[in-house]
Order: sequence, then C-alpha cells, then structure tokens
Amino acid sequence: MTETKFTIIDGGRVAEVGEREGVELAKRAEAMGRPVAVAGDERVAYLGVSARERAKVLASLEAPDFTLPDLDGGLHTLSRHRGTKILLVAYGSW
Repeated sequence: MTETKFTIIDGGRVAEVGEREGVELAKRAEAMGRPVAVAGDERVAYLGVSARERAKVLASLEAPDFTLPDLDGGLHTLSRHRGTKILLVAYGSW
C-alpha cells in the first residue's frame, strides 16, 4: 500500500512527500522556530522563514522583488526600478 501524499511549501518551493515525512518536516521546522501552518485535512503544510531571517530582510530596507500589472495590463517589475523612488498604492475592497 502506498503512503498518502503530503504537500510541503517551503521558501516558495513545493514538494510532494509521504504524509509521515511531511508531518516530521513540519514538526522539525516548528522546533527550529519557524512559523508553520498545517491543513491536515488537505495534507498540506506551509513552512515560514525564521524570525532571524525575517529580521535580516527587514533590516536591509530592501523590498522583495515582485511584478504587478498597471491599469492597461502592462507588467512592471520592482527590480527594474531599483535606485528610483516608487509610490505603490495598494487597495483592498474587502
């Protein structure tokens, strides 16, 4: 009998592992101080980065790269504008 698959999302990488291994990976990450979100019914876990890693990124004052569309559908990537001031307006309708 094959073991049920379990999806692990770690640092943007997605891996399918056996359920036992997935649960162990989540427990190990939590023991290392990393935030962990597990949806047992869905057999998926998200492993966040440690507080030390988040603090290091925040201290750099550099925003992570991302790409967003403008109103005309053209894509804009933040890394293309490094070194210039950018005003980003975010809106949520909820």
